[in-house]
Amino acid sequence: MGRVRSAVAKANIKLSISHAATLLAGSILLSSLLGFFRERLLNGYYLKTYPVGIDAYTVAFTIPDFMFVILVSGALSVTFIPVFNQRLGTGNKKSAWELSTSLVNFMALATLIASILIIIFADPLVSYVVGPGLDESGHSLAVSMMRVIAVNPFLFAVATVIASMQQAVGRFTFYALAPTIYNVGIIIGAVFFTGGINIFGWQVFDGGIMGVALGVVLGSIMQLLVSSIGLMGLGFDYQFKIYWKNKGFRQVLRLLPPRSLDQGADYLNGIVEMNLASRMVAGTVRSYQQATTLHLAPINLIGVAISTAAFPKMTERLSQGRPDLFKSELQSVLRIIIWLALPVATITFFTRGYLVNFIFNGGDSLIAGLLGALVVAILFRSIYYIAARSFYAQQDTKTPLYISIFAIGLNITLAILFTMQLGMGAYGLAWAQSIVAFVEVAMLFYVMSRRIGGLFDLAFVRAIWRMLSATGFTAVISYATVQIFQLGVSDQSFLATFPKFTLIVLISFSAYVGLSRMLKLTEADPVIARSKKLLFGRVRS
Repeated sequence: MGRVRSAVAKANIKLSISHAATLLAGSILLSSLLGFFRERLLNGYYLKTYPVGIDAYTVAFTIPDFMFVILVSGALSVTFIPVFNQRLGTGNKKSAWELSTSLVNFMALATLIASILIIIFADPLVSYVVGPGLDESGHSLAVSMMRVIAVNPFLFAVATVIASMQQAVGRFTFYALAPTIYNVGIIIGAVFFTGGINIFGWQVFDGGIMGVALGVVLGSIMQLLVSSIGLMGLGFDYQFKIYWKNKGFRQVLRLLPPRSLDQGADYLNGIVEMNLASRMVAGTVRSYQQATTLHLAPINLIGVAISTAAFPKMTERLSQGRPDLFKSELQSVLRIIIWLALPVATITFFTRGYLVNFIFNGGDSLIAGLLGALVVAILFRSIYYIAARSFYAQQDTKTPLYISIFAIGLNITLAILFTMQLGMGAYGLAWAQSIVAFVEVAMLFYVMSRRIGGLFDLAFVRAIWRMLSATGFTAVISYATVQIFQLGVSDQSFLATFPKFTLIVLISFSAYVGLSRMLKLTEADPVIARSKKLLFGRVRS
């Protein structure tokens, strides 16, 4: 037991922003790879052979995910962490732990009620909200799976509060590991539970796609257990009560509704998209969801990982009364995100056929086309996370909410216009998302630039212009390498596709780094230094 505690303690050390960002990016990459494997399994089983079933599975997730997003999700971390750090910074640990234990119990209670309501009202929710276009068998299956997955908001809520506590004090190891474990649970369900569950010769479950839903629940339980291990050595004093009089807890509750509404409004767009896609050809719901999953992978790797790692330090700068350091921190992080997101979006566009082949053997033209329309969203959604967190660090959750409400209203309007009036089908959903991603980021930074003078100074603008120039040359190189390493008729499997994809990415990104160095962009220096170390080791003087 002592060895276990020692190992946990070593894994749970406080990390710098750069190390935390690297750890989170690595974890997100691993989780994304497992996610691709999970999707490949499901698509191989169901996308062409049972499109009604895979659409039902996709629809079943929507409402439980929505309840988690609106009640917990990112809303909790961005409202809880500044207040929690404020308490720890003043040495008031008792108040910090009362705040934490209150949030665990409050969120558990709120999401337990939500889970029960989902189970009760699953039928009308599928019929009128998320899947009105499903046929009778698809509707019945979606309702059954939604009732199984309904426990997720409760399990996720407790895990998220626990993870936010670790994130607040700069401990990211178990926070980063949890999503990977979640995917492992779903893969177990897809591989083992779909064939049925037999215990001592007694068939307790017949199998089928419902086994994947059981895997989702298993993954949620495993994620909660891993997150809980990260509490060891933190000194958390849990009490089975809610401290309603705790000022920090009441402050978080005041900050929470605007951010929750912001998150909920954003997810409402996903519900509308699901509703519209369910009215199209069977399989469209899944195809669109797969394209959005692929476009989210680089967003999570870049925007989410870096902004999540930087956020505690940004709040710390403001708590120290140093807005000048907050400004320089924001500029630095923003430049890094843009420098990374530009080539990634460009390379994604040209390699979209390869990427789709990773999750569906032989590829799929609709998913690839939708991913191509979503590359603009990759760039601006990556930027969005640090843009929004710059407000949350100032404990301002209302401004992003107002902008988000406008953006979601525009997204829904464009989605309906493009799909139902202009007949663009699922492509209309993708283009609406890309357009609104740009508009939302532009509005956020317009307001922030009015608050922080000189945020986008001449040096910053020139740096972005040089990044765009490097990206333009990279696009030409990426296109040329795709033509050289084209996918052939025999390139159907992952093993046949991955080497070509890797060569294209390495050549394109290496060219981008080299061009960035020539254009004197300092963001390239750490990449070059790390590459030299990996290739040549330490150079002795």
